[in-house]
Amino acid sequence: MTYFKRVLLLGTGPTAIQLAVNFRKYLNSKVGIAGRESLRSNFFYESTIKHQLTLKVHIQNTQHQTVAGECVIDCLFKGYHTVTGDWDTVVLTVTTDAYTAVLSQIDSQVLRQVKCFILISPTFGSSHLLTNYLKQISSCAEVFSFSTYYGDTRWLQDVPSNEVLTTGVKKKVYIGSSQAKTKRLAKLSELFCQLGIHLDILASPLEAETRNISLYVHPAFFMNDFSLQAIFEEQITKKYVYKLYPEGPITYTMIRYLLNHWKETMEILKRVNIQSLNLLKFMVDDNYPLQPASIARQDIENFEQLESIHQEYLLYIRYASLLIDPFSNPDQEGRYFDFSAVPIRKIFLNHEGTWDIPRMPKEDYYRLKIIQGVARALKIECPTIDQFIQTYEQKLKQVVASSKSGLFSDAFQVKSFSKDIEMICKELV
Repeated sequence: MTYFKRVLLLGTGPTAIQLAVNFRKYLNSKVGIAGRESLRSNFFYESTIKHQLTLKVHIQNTQHQTVAGECVIDCLFKGYHTVTGDWDTVVLTVTTDAYTAVLSQIDSQVLRQVKCFILISPTFGSSHLLTNYLKQISSCAEVFSFSTYYGDTRWLQDVPSNEVLTTGVKKKVYIGSSQAKTKRLAKLSELFCQLGIHLDILASPLEAETRNISLYVHPAFFMNDFSLQAIFEEQITKKYVYKLYPEGPITYTMIRYLLNHWKETMEILKRVNIQSLNLLKFMVDDNYPLQPASIARQDIENFEQLESIHQEYLLYIRYASLLIDPFSNPDQEGRYFDFSAVPIRKIFLNHEGTWDIPRMPKEDYYRLKIIQGVARALKIECPTIDQFIQTYEQKLKQVVASSKSGLFSDAFQVKSFSKDIEMICKELV
């Protein structure tokens, strides 16, 4: 039997274009793309139609040649409600908080024919959310969750079009299936092998969703007074995500919050029978490596058994060691690449003319509310997570209340996400 013969991608961002090219190039899939109707997505539709449904992926580094290429897609749906046809695979490339909203716009008869759903950038609980939704429409489709998207892809000219640029590709990503090891999973492994990416197969989609570093790092980095001031208030001086105070938010107090957040999340994982994650080892081995002189391997391996003050010390050293890229070549002055100079993005006017919040922390707010909801359902205390959310929501209220004029997107609304939490918790039983 041939798998991934007819693949429908939901979402019109750069990730969808990258995936379309990969599915067509390596699996010879029939590919369709569907998206919402908006001023921003219209740029993509117009450009793609103008170029007769041709999509192109360019690369920044020659070692990533495997993901480059171009293809002609078979279908383009403007508006999810317009989706028709028989699709064996649906790939969700939209933001995690939009999964059910997007699927509910598609004819349930179309969705019932789908044999598997793939979540490219899910968060904790996304697969349970989707599984519960599928039960409601009488679907028993297989559900895949990746730990994270396998690349760093953006618009070629900073404006939505039919062309994207992939600047980075991960060496390894995790995946889990709702039906254990299946032939579809084996086929995906073959695809990723051709892309030069190792696919680490875990016991379940939920476990794969816990192997995303953003889950553990972003709340502490963005949901603090320093970062929120940089995001929401007018400042002349730039601030940076991964720099030490006062250039960035990293202080010993912030590191303590980061550590406590990880510990609270591990309590949740333990309750749902998922193996705990060694935070420092995950940071060093799966994300950005350090020079061996920075932290001893023994400390990395034994991180979970160390006292809290020792753990805080090692996490602080880890971030201090990555202020520069320790593996870059120094210039004549002995300076290494300024690795930590990632600017904290400010609120911006979107294409609809309303103030909007950058993905970080907008998406982090959703994932953290979901984790908080799951913790409460399991009767697990999570004071650090509660504090992150309270700090963020107070800022949203303050910004809207102090504004004399101006329109705000719904990202500025305090939300409960109670329906999503309820659906996820039903599948945890």
